[in-house]
Amino acid sequence: MYRMLRAPLKAVTYTRWLHLCVPTLVVAAWMFIYPAAPLMPLLLVAPFGLVPWVRLSEGLQARFLLAPHDEGGLASTISASPSAHWGDRWRTVLWLEIRLVVSSAALFSTVFLLSASVELGCAAFGHPSADPWVPLEVPRWVSAVLAPVPLVLLASTVVLLGEMITSIAGRLLGPSAAERLSALEERTERLLERNRMARELHDSIGHALTVAVMQAGAARAAGSPEFTERALCAIEETGRAALEDLERVLLVLRESAQPPSQRPTLAEADRLLESARASGARVESEVTGPLDQLPGPVTREGYRILQEALTNVLRHCGPVPVRVRVKVAVGQLDLEVTNPLPKGPTLMSGSGSGLRGMRERAALLGGAAETGPHEGTWRVRARLPLERIR
Repeated sequence: MYRMLRAPLKAVTYTRWLHLCVPTLVVAAWMFIYPAAPLMPLLLVAPFGLVPWVRLSEGLQARFLLAPHDEGGLASTISASPSAHWGDRWRTVLWLEIRLVVSSAALFSTVFLLSASVELGCAAFGHPSADPWVPLEVPRWVSAVLAPVPLVLLASTVVLLGEMITSIAGRLLGPSAAERLSALEERTERLLERNRMARELHDSIGHALTVAVMQAGAARAAGSPEFTERALCAIEETGRAALEDLERVLLVLRESAQPPSQRPTLAEADRLLESARASGARVESEVTGPLDQLPGPVTREGYRILQEALTNVLRHCGPVPVRVRVKVAVGQLDLEVTNPLPKGPTLMSGSGSGLRGMRERAALLGGAAETGPHEGTWRVRARLPLERIR
């Protein structure tokens, strides 16, 4: 009840009434030309619904007039694109037919109720109409009491018909099942991309900070100008790479038109190994196979897994011996990083976001990553398939 009382004070009520009045121009023009066939406009408008661009026109009208201030609600569900297939065309035809019927009902109600209110008002002042729409003979005071009733009914009719045509527009002009599925897939892709960016930011910045802390601590303990110089160079190089990754991620998150910088690949793994060696770790590496021929997703995610594995070693174990093995086998990339078991339970718990991120990266490519103790060492092993990615 309160909603009905507020409706006449809202602008959307009158924009919806205007939307209902537009098709009546077709009816009025036809009734002027050939009044003997009042249903002929229903047949005339049907072929127009088969034209793809008519759906775009009707969708824009519905957005601007039926839901002008509801961008995040109904307006976002009404299609603003041409018909893509025959299902959209037939739904547009049905929409045009229903819109014409509802608009005719709105026009008739408006004319009848306004005329009835005017006639009752004239009768209340002692000037009854010679050809009344409402043949009702009542005392003048009764006419005065009843005169506002048709106006109230008209306001209610306008509100109800507006609500009804808006609901119908959401169903017939809304996206089809294929369009909803496509929009859902696009939204899922955006969420996955942001999640991937968050993991990359964690891996890149975490690695840079770990290397910087280790280098600074080693330089202070060494007390050697030469070692300090090498440490500062390593910190500078790692920090520059982290800033580049940070800038690229921020550009994507801001949806900037500027193209992001190239993501690092396993072909640049030497940079990670040298960074770990500069931090004091004794890194022994074994690389087998053409890394430069790996599929893009595999080589990029493999780089991040290797980066996170080395970061965990430096963070939790310090400068310890590390063995890195990267092998491009038939249909699969094997990546393994082993180091002595840490004394504390932090790394062995397997619950850190870095370890979880490595497993997620491998799983997204259809592979698997294992982290945990293995034959007296801590091992990170990832197996990423190549054929399905190609």
